[in-house]
Amino acid sequence: MHTPDAAVGLPSVALPRKRIRWGELLIHGLLFLAAAVSVLTTLGIVVSLLLPAIEFFGEVSPWEFLTGTTWTPLFLDGQFGVVPLVVGTIVISSLSALVAFPLGLGVAIYLSEYANHQAARVLKPILEILAAIPTVVLGYFALTFVTPLLRDIGLDVAIFNALAASLVLGVMLIPTIASLSEDAMAAVPRDLREGGYALGADKLQVSTRIVVPAAISGIIAAYVLGFSRAVGETMIVLIAGGQLAQITLDPREPIETMTAFIGATGFGDVPTGSNEYKTIFAVGLTLFVITLVLNLFSIRMVRKFREVYE
Repeated sequence: MHTPDAAVGLPSVALPRKRIRWGELLIHGLLFLAAAVSVLTTLGIVVSLLLPAIEFFGEVSPWEFLTGTTWTPLFLDGQFGVVPLVVGTIVISSLSALVAFPLGLGVAIYLSEYANHQAARVLKPILEILAAIPTVVLGYFALTFVTPLLRDIGLDVAIFNALAASLVLGVMLIPTIASLSEDAMAAVPRDLREGGYALGADKLQVSTRIVVPAAISGIIAAYVLGFSRAVGETMIVLIAGGQLAQITLDPREPIETMTAFIGATGFGDVPTGSNEYKTIFAVGLTLFVITLVLNLFSIRMVRKFREVYE
């Protein structure tokens, strides 16, 4: 049996061995190293939280920790119910979301659908500057400007209160939500917009009934990321929200969040290795679990509402 090469009288040629590309191997190794550093850093954080927390729960019942309604770990006869801190975190995060979600989405709609190219080039960097302001500055702004302003308009707020902290925290979240939502809207195909205009829809109808539903997965991801950032914010709530761990839904009252407790206690005079010191890691582990659940929820929602365009 003759091969095709032999049939036409051509000699068989051996293919050259694949040459090793050292540049590609180097890039592959650097990318793997970057991924490994991220994974190892996460594992290190989990271990650093988990070990002291396990020691803490060896002395304090997990049930008492998760269901107790009194949080006085630094008192002589300490109580370790974390519910007031969780309630405070949820209250401030929810109030800030009421500020950031509609304003952030409105800014995103304007930048994506209404602003011309030149206006967007000017407004978007200015918006991102707001995200670069240190949160400690925003905390003192809430304490020294927003709280007196709320009193001037007739609201009976305490010096340290959840309302001022939530308002400023919500403003801080606007750039994050607006930028991510605008990116999601920019990915919507132009054909969908032109189809809406061809049917007689105006710009507002196209923006709210076509573009926003088509970009809903990215908008949900922006919302969940913004809420997760609100849950993890420290300096604004520490400075302006107060350090009174109480269960209240009144935003005019002082309130303490999990991050505020960690920030205040970590720089205090609590002896290292004491049970009071280990509460920092127990609260940190609780906060880590909450943010992990939020991220998993975000991933599920994005996959559920994701639109694929060809």
